[in-house]
Amino acid sequence: MSDNPNPEAEVEATPVPVVSSGKVTEVNTKVSVIGAGAVGSACTYAMMIKGVARHYAMYDIAEDKVKAEALDIAQGSQFAPVSTVVGSSDIEVIKDSDVVVVTAGAKQKPGQSRLDLAGATINIMKNILPAAVEQAPNAIFLIVSNPVDVVTYTGLKISGMSPDRFFGSGTVLDSSRLRYLVAQDCGVAPQTVHAYIVGEHGDSEIPLWSSAMIGAVPLLQWGETASGKTLDDREREAIHREVVNSAYKIIDGKGATNYAIGLSVSHIVSTILRDERRVLPVSSQLNDWLGVSNVAMSVPTVVGRDGLGRRLVPVVTPREFEGLRASADSIRAVAAKFGY
Repeated sequence: MSDNPNPEAEVEATPVPVVSSGKVTEVNTKVSVIGAGAVGSACTYAMMIKGVARHYAMYDIAEDKVKAEALDIAQGSQFAPVSTVVGSSDIEVIKDSDVVVVTAGAKQKPGQSRLDLAGATINIMKNILPAAVEQAPNAIFLIVSNPVDVVTYTGLKISGMSPDRFFGSGTVLDSSRLRYLVAQDCGVAPQTVHAYIVGEHGDSEIPLWSSAMIGAVPLLQWGETASGKTLDDREREAIHREVVNSAYKIIDGKGATNYAIGLSVSHIVSTILRDERRVLPVSSQLNDWLGVSNVAMSVPTVVGRDGLGRRLVPVVTPREFEGLRASADSIRAVAAKFGY
């Protein structure tokens, strides 16, 4: 790549093959990221180095910032799968995107809950979403802005889009945190732990311990961990608390969470564009899911090229069921404060 100071300059190259649904096809996919802060930049960077799409566009009202972030990422493109990266303060840069990732929103401050951010971020969505949908009416919209469940639910109403093509990153990252901590305790690779956090991406989220597995072994039957402990109620609650508090700990230490959420968003977008039909705990509007309706929250969902498919209904304990209902009530109450 030449040392061109123009961050909107693109280098043309032959589209690379991408494996989709078990076959190799030529694609010319475009992913746009709205918001060039720590999260939006990390999402773009993670997707670029993993080769998720062919073209990336970043949009932000801060022109110098968005162009600088895009240029910084683009100048490392020699070391990643072929792609182009552009940045602009003109919303038209996202035109005809296949996926639009929305990260713009109020910044979470130390000690502030995600739900505290709701009002400011909803107002931002009122300004952004109509114009974004106009530019990319056929895109799948992935909301990352916090509080993601409230923003997903209200944003869906603002956008007028189908709930299967407008959803949030939800508890994909929380579930990754849970699997990481369980793996550390049990001395196994995180990839062999199968466990979900559901409900709110926040303080009321619920781990589904009853359906968690390590390999082919139910987690509740694992026995002693690598350190000689057992995964009893007390130990599981400690893991749960650490998952909930992870973001607060990171924000206190460095001001924002960005790397892990960037990787999780890359994983979601890759699942969409490659039509992998993975089961991911994304946040979407629910209609009589275990009796829960009129709210957006995370449940295990089939994700593919057309957006969301079936919302899976796991077997839950009475305690998990009550926790899910309480989580839904918490999210719903916040949305109601703003007329949704």
